[in-house]
Amino acid sequence: SEGLDYKMMGKFFAGLAQSGAWCCFDEFNRIDIEVLSVIAQQIRTIKSALDAEAQRFMFEGRDIKLNRSLGFFVTMNPGYAGRVELPDNLKSLFRPIAMMIPDYALIAEIMLFSEGFEAAKELSRKLVNLYKLSNEQLSRQDHYDFGMRAVKSVLVMAGKLKRVHGELREDLVLIRSLRDSNLPKFVAEDVPLFEAILADLFPGVELAEPDYGLLIEHVDAALQARGLQVVPSQVKKVIQLQETMNVRHGVMLVGPSGGGKTTTWQTLAAAMCSLQRADVTGPFKRVETFC
Repeated sequence: SEGLDYKMMGKFFAGLAQSGAWCCFDEFNRIDIEVLSVIAQQIRTIKSALDAEAQRFMFEGRDIKLNRSLGFFVTMNPGYAGRVELPDNLKSLFRPIAMMIPDYALIAEIMLFSEGFEAAKELSRKLVNLYKLSNEQLSRQDHYDFGMRAVKSVLVMAGKLKRVHGELREDLVLIRSLRDSNLPKFVAEDVPLFEAILADLFPGVELAEPDYGLLIEHVDAALQARGLQVVPSQVKKVIQLQETMNVRHGVMLVGPSGGGKTTTWQTLAAAMCSLQRADVTGPFKRVETFC
């Protein structure tokens, strides 16, 4: 990460040189360019000792032993924002290996089969096309992700939905997981575009809105208790936050000042506590906040 400095990296390299372990530094070019220049000198020092077949060598002012089985490996994504180009003196110390983009459709097909889908081949192609078209047609936002991580999260959610709602058709299960995973993170102008792409890929398929029942009632009551108007779009965001938290380990609310982020999570917390006190069956637990 950007927080690594040359002293910390020096401790890494000293430990690797003495233990003979292999280490892979992921996203190596996120480190600041000034630190990378010093790292190049540290690695060159170790390489010179290896070339000389030394038993011990001086590293960062200390005399340490050298285990010849050590290995350094790095991964990097040159085109990403916040990444830097490796300095030439560092690049020359590594042997480059080019990687290819994986076959998303094949990965999705195998994962759908493993989740119990029979029409995995057809659904995987539609899923990959949906993300490809979304990436091309939707607006550019920092929090949008249409890569493999997003595909995997949708497939995992689809598997959970299939196990809970075994009576639903497989295409409906996938559509619901796609909507639940993506709609909460889209800005308003991108929602109709995404819905249109979804309708083109799954023509004639109508998905009934799930019944949130008591959750909607308690959300409305929580808003009114705070002296706020019950606005359908605000209620929908509260429901989307609850659904997202059911399938994600961590959730971040993003948006402009005054956009309703604080109101959304505080309303959901109040509604969850109210449902728990009413002893309603479901994933409703008392919410504690730590600021």
